[in-house]
Amino acid sequence: MKALMFGWEFPPHILGGLGTASYGLTKGMSLQQDMEITFVMPKPWGDEDKSFLRLIGACHVPIVWKDVSYEYVKERIGKYMDPQLYFDLRDHIYADFSYFPTNDLGCIEFSGRYPDNLMEEINNYSIVAGVIARTLDFDVIHSHDWLTYPAGIHSKTVSGKPMVIHVHATDFDRSRGKVNPRVYGIEKDGMDHSNHIITVSNLTRNIVLDKYYQNPSKVTTVHNAVEPLSQDILTINSKKGTNDKVITFLGRITMQKGPEYFVEAAAKVLSRTKNVRFVMAGSGDMMNQMIRLVAQRKISDRFHFTGFMKGTQVYEVLRSSDVYVMPSVSEPFGISPLEAMQCGVPTIISKQSGCAEILEKAFKVDYWDIEAMADAMYSIITYPSMYEYLHEEGKAEVDLITWEKAGWKVREIYNNVLNY
Repeated sequence: MKALMFGWEFPPHILGGLGTASYGLTKGMSLQQDMEITFVMPKPWGDEDKSFLRLIGACHVPIVWKDVSYEYVKERIGKYMDPQLYFDLRDHIYADFSYFPTNDLGCIEFSGRYPDNLMEEINNYSIVAGVIARTLDFDVIHSHDWLTYPAGIHSKTVSGKPMVIHVHATDFDRSRGKVNPRVYGIEKDGMDHSNHIITVSNLTRNIVLDKYYQNPSKVTTVHNAVEPLSQDILTINSKKGTNDKVITFLGRITMQKGPEYFVEAAAKVLSRTKNVRFVMAGSGDMMNQMIRLVAQRKISDRFHFTGFMKGTQVYEVLRSSDVYVMPSVSEPFGISPLEAMQCGVPTIISKQSGCAEILEKAFKVDYWDIEAMADAMYSIITYPSMYEYLHEEGKAEVDLITWEKAGWKVREIYNNVLNY
C-alpha cells in the first residue's frame, strides 16, 4: 500500500511534538512489509533519516516551468531528492502559476517553520500538493494536523483518492478557549472533507465530536507511542552535579502547558524541604512571566531556566532528573512523559492530558490542584520505595507502547477507507 503523507516538520529539526509523532508513526508503519510512504514537508534540511520513506520538500516542487538542465537541478537539489523526480513533477504542472514568486527552478520558497505569514505558506503548500498528487502513484492521503489539511483536500480533489486526517491538536487546545476562527475554519473544513479522522486521544476525539460536529463512526483514536532509545541516548549519563533532587518541567512555556502551576507547586515543596532543585526546560511566551513568578515566590536560588532544548539535550536533562512533571491545562496527548519514563524517571502528569488514558504507572493530578502536585513531588523525592517502584514499573510500561502497534491501527483505518 502506498500512502501520500503531508506533514509540517520532521526530525532532527523539530519545533514541537508534531515532528516527533510524524517520525515515530512513519517509522513504525514502515515495518509493514508492503507499506510505502511518501512524506511531504515544506522544507527539508538534508539531514533527515530517509531510510524508511521517501521525503519530498514542497520547496523543491516546481509550479512554474523552467528550462533547466539535469546537471543544474542535481547541483541545486540533488542533496534533498532524486533530480529525476523534479522533472517528473514539472511534467504535471496543471495551471498557470506564473503570478507566484518562484526561484530559478520554478519552486516556491518555504521557511520550514511557523512564520508570521503562516497562512500564506499553508496556501502555497496546498498548491504544491496538487502537482505532487497529479504526479505520484498512491492509494491514500494522510494529512498531519491543520496546517496540512488544505494540501490534503487539494490532493483528494486532484486524485480522487481517500483522505485520512490526523488530529494531533485542535485550536481549542492551543488557544485555551479563545479560538481563532480562521484556524477553526481550516480544521473544520479538513474534517468535513476527510474520509476518516484519527485523533491522538479520546480527549481530542471528544473535542472533534462536540466542537466540530463530526460523526462518531468517522473518528478513531490511535494513541501516540515512543521511539525505542538509541544506543547513543542509552549511553548518556546524568550530569546533575549535585546531591539535591531535581524536578523537571520540559516543554513550551505557554499557557497550554501550565508552567505557573509547576512554579506554585515547587514553592510548596520548598516550604517543606530544601534539598531539591527545579528545572524549567523550554521556551515560550510565558518565560519572562515565570521568571518573575519564581522571584516573587523567593525561590530563584532553587530554580533553573535552560531555554529551548532538542535532541540529545532533552535526554541529558531527563537523565539528570529525579522527577518529571507535565502539568498541562489541555494536552491532546503528550509524548514527553513517555520519554521520561523510558529513562526511568518517575513522572507526574495532569489528568487533562491524553497520555493519562494509557499510563498507569504515573502520578495523575488535576493541573489546577497545586497541593496534590506538590504532595506527589514531595513523596517521590522523599520515599525511596516509591521512587524505585515508579522508576522500574514506569519504564516497563512504556517499553510496551510502540509505534509499530500504532502503525497497524492506522493501517486498519486505511483498509477500511479503501474497502479492502
